[in-house]
Amino acid sequence: GPEGRGSCPSALFGNSLSCFFTPEKGFRCLWWFSLQCTVRHGFPYQPSALAFDPVQKILAIGTQTGALRLFGRPGVECYCQHDSGAAVIQLQFLINEGALVSALADDTLHLWNLRQKRPAILHSLKFNRERITFCHLPFQSKWLYVGTERGNIHIVNVESFTLSGYVIMWNKAIELSSKSHPGPVVHISDNPMDEGKLLIGFESGTVVLWDLKSKKADYRYTHDEAIHSVAWHHEGKQFICSHSDGTLTIWNVKSPTKPFQTITPHGKQLKDGKKPEPCKPILKVEYKTTRAGEPFIILSGGLSYDTVGRRPCLTVMHGKSTAVLEMDYSIVDFLTLCETPYPNDFQEPYAVVVLLEKDLVLIDLAQNGYPIFENPYPLTIHESPVTCCEYFADCPADLIPAFYSVGARQKRQGYSKKEWPISGGNWGLITQITLQVLYKLKTAKVFEKSRNKDDRPNTDIVDEDPYAIQIISWCPESRMLCIAGVSAHVIIYRFSKQEVTTEMLEVRLLYEINDVETPDGEQVPPVPTPGTGSNPQSIVPQSHPSTSSIKNSPLKQSPGYQIELVIQLVWVSGEPPQQITSLAVNSAYGLVVFGNCNGIAMVDYLQKTVLLNLGTIELYGSNDPYRREPRSPRKTRQPSGGMLTVASCMCGLSNLYSESVKKLRTSYISKTKNQLNSLNPCNLLFFLINTDLFSDVKDNSFSRSRSSSVTSIDKESREAISALHFCETFTRKADTSPSPCLWVGTTLGTVLVIVLNLPPGGEQRLLQPVIVSPSGTILRLKGAILRMAFLDTTGSLVPPAHEPWREHNVPEDKDEKEKAKKRRPVSVSPSSSQEISENQYAVICSEKQAKVISLPSQNCIYKQNITETSFVLRGDIVSLSNSICLACFCANGHIMTFSLPSLRPLLDVYYLPLTNMRIARTFCFTNNGQALYLVSPTEIQRLTYSQETCENLQEMLGELFTPVETPEAPNRGFFKGLFGGGAQSLDREELFGESASGKASRSLAQHIPGPGGIEGVKGAASGVVGELARARLALDERGQKLGELEEKTAAMLYSADSFSKHAHEMMLKYKDKKWYQF
Repeated sequence: GPEGRGSCPSALFGNSLSCFFTPEKGFRCLWWFSLQCTVRHGFPYQPSALAFDPVQKILAIGTQTGALRLFGRPGVECYCQHDSGAAVIQLQFLINEGALVSALADDTLHLWNLRQKRPAILHSLKFNRERITFCHLPFQSKWLYVGTERGNIHIVNVESFTLSGYVIMWNKAIELSSKSHPGPVVHISDNPMDEGKLLIGFESGTVVLWDLKSKKADYRYTHDEAIHSVAWHHEGKQFICSHSDGTLTIWNVKSPTKPFQTITPHGKQLKDGKKPEPCKPILKVEYKTTRAGEPFIILSGGLSYDTVGRRPCLTVMHGKSTAVLEMDYSIVDFLTLCETPYPNDFQEPYAVVVLLEKDLVLIDLAQNGYPIFENPYPLTIHESPVTCCEYFADCPADLIPAFYSVGARQKRQGYSKKEWPISGGNWGLITQITLQVLYKLKTAKVFEKSRNKDDRPNTDIVDEDPYAIQIISWCPESRMLCIAGVSAHVIIYRFSKQEVTTEMLEVRLLYEINDVETPDGEQVPPVPTPGTGSNPQSIVPQSHPSTSSIKNSPLKQSPGYQIELVIQLVWVSGEPPQQITSLAVNSAYGLVVFGNCNGIAMVDYLQKTVLLNLGTIELYGSNDPYRREPRSPRKTRQPSGGMLTVASCMCGLSNLYSESVKKLRTSYISKTKNQLNSLNPCNLLFFLINTDLFSDVKDNSFSRSRSSSVTSIDKESREAISALHFCETFTRKADTSPSPCLWVGTTLGTVLVIVLNLPPGGEQRLLQPVIVSPSGTILRLKGAILRMAFLDTTGSLVPPAHEPWREHNVPEDKDEKEKAKKRRPVSVSPSSSQEISENQYAVICSEKQAKVISLPSQNCIYKQNITETSFVLRGDIVSLSNSICLACFCANGHIMTFSLPSLRPLLDVYYLPLTNMRIARTFCFTNNGQALYLVSPTEIQRLTYSQETCENLQEMLGELFTPVETPEAPNRGFFKGLFGGGAQSLDREELFGESASGKASRSLAQHIPGPGGIEGVKGAASGVVGELARARLALDERGQKLGELEEKTAAMLYSADSFSKHAHEMMLKYKDKKWYQF
């Protein structure tokens, strides 16, 4: 289900649900909801198998969890899942047929139909008595050879997915050449020049050339070392084997006694003619010929044992030159891409696809130095562990071009100049389901700390990295960005298209509250001049990794995000600062606010001053609903003014821009990096690292109440700030007009309102202080507060005020300055221009319930208990079909939506049981009925809860299969035709068909019809027609008579046409039925 299990990962979760709510305040809406997985982005997690269709130009990757990912041209991707979840051990395309065979570790074979937008399984075959180890499907053949652990080879008809009675038994294959069992089958291939000769490689080192017609071995080749792989020369006279001792042996087909040549690619040549020292196993070798030059021998593994710590390598041997290409991760598999699909022609290799444990690399073989292709797929989401995703839809139109322009300068040089060779498939009509990397930001560059360039971060979530980003707050309109890091630091960024070099001006604002009774947290010391601030080393022990000092050297800032301010919470009396649990930035007010389990701090980033630094208890003033006991003197080491010492660093216009990332193959999201990713021209994905405040109960940053009980003194004293929201609304019951304010939510379910008194705009904003004061307004909910939003009287969302973006690095002329003086913040609140008597609605969502409060009266007009037994992990107020709703994801796996303002349930679907913290940290909703989360450490799963999107999804998806003519077979030439040279064909039907070989044992394997669906039946029918047409052409080339065959073909075409009509009738019959009614 939720992880994509089942052949159709897009299956609807829950019924399509039609809901509506009654007219309220003169507006009404009709909503249709259903939940459906849409697409999956990112690198396939734990890859295990690789295949390529050289005609269709489609790449397939299988994984250890049974997933199947298909890639065509950039923007054409598909994800499928085997029901069993067993590891994919091998993939075989039916070349140019629009079909794929997968072999799984549970000894099943599956035939996938790729002629439909969502591939589905047509047939499955389950082996009961033998374990599958290797498969081989010759080009333009319908007979699949299946090797087993016992050393036997069975033959499967891929059209009917039934076993042939023809079996090659291991003892018959080796006869007396070996006294012991030869081991599992590790290789099967037919001689490129003679389809009747089958080369069988056994693990122990024995290779057998089997004559299919005479059912006996022609030659047996024995070697002392175990075999890992075998490859043919295209002329069929030689083959090459790779061995466990790091050697390659080249054999002449007709000389089985000893190898024609033995090569140790990485072995040190010893004197006196001794054998080179053994090396690590060569796991795979490929032997590819060229018309104009020397052949390529490409291999993985085989390094010397003394190369400790050396990275995994791919070795390319071409003539006398040997190139060793280091990889960042272990090599899972590789394939050489060749110009021809025919094995008996010059191969003309042009690229190598290397599937690594955590990356996909394409190497250009045609250019000197073997450069890599620039990867157009968004496969490096996991470049360092992802801990948070934020998803923004309906962004300003100029945002995507702005990020694209600055992101284009980050691109690495030295890529191959050729087009990306995996170019199959066609885009869908609507390209809303692609993912494109726009820009990358490294936030760690502000700190003085040397990091080893060879450190390759793990993709699992790790909290030890002192630079890990926990939370982001972003204003798309003003482009202001704010991040909170795991070391209790906050960095504020401005966006600029200009490159500047700035002296890093370090200003430390030391601000401590040592007395629990201090009531006035807002009293702010003046900003000291540079160099007069206290020495941070006296407060922060340098031995702690999270206390890296901020750079003070001149820094070149590239266009993009540039630092406005750095705020660091520092150690006091040996106690570390508590992690930040909430964060908000407002560009119209010039303020950033953040909180942790001790309290809240507000900073004016325009004047670089601390406006507020209060403990949570002090926020309540005399209205504290709890009887809290004062802390013991020992606790004064962590004063109640929870922010402890706030150290601010103004960094001028410094920028954290990634000039050259080693592997810019579309990287985004990392512990020290953040990116912006386009989903369509109006959508922006902003990925960053977030240890969500609702995440780990074991985390010592704060403890959370899972119930409404407030009796625990420990819980009260650890009341964390869990939600912050700037807005322009009514702060008190007696208010007659809205005013700027900050709404603060805590983990004990309290909402407090802080009034903001802002000076006029322009120069006065930099001269006069911002006055912050509590309003006395307190609202209560059950459970920790997660999200707050405001609606006007028509039910429309009232977004926070914002400043439009402008370039800060260009001096303003006089006219602009005059305009700036008069400029007011852009308040998009409709209420501010309406009559005083009109009110607003505050929507507050906690982990247990949601409330709609009427303002300014502060009466609760609607309340909904979301869950009693679980708790909400993520709640978002989003727009859908010109209306607003509340979307929630619960820890028990339910996704729910509620109407606003009436809070009526619209959708409740059991989607995903929470199995790990990664999903809890990354799940998020956005407008237009979309949501996403990190389904694995390397992949993003997108889903929709909009019925309209579900209905249009088929049009959005790309086509994997496109009609392409198969290239012509190589010309045999006059003399070869005359003297019997060239490729020898084989009538496999005559050998393997039921009439010749009989029926296979029923107990050996069980046929299981697949859930391919009506579309799959159509695809299979057309595939039969294509197979017949190809058979006719092949026979024509051999000069055989076609009269009888044409009659049979016509009859079968008529049969296929009739079958298609029946399929159409069946489709009409079941067209209006739901999936669960079949």
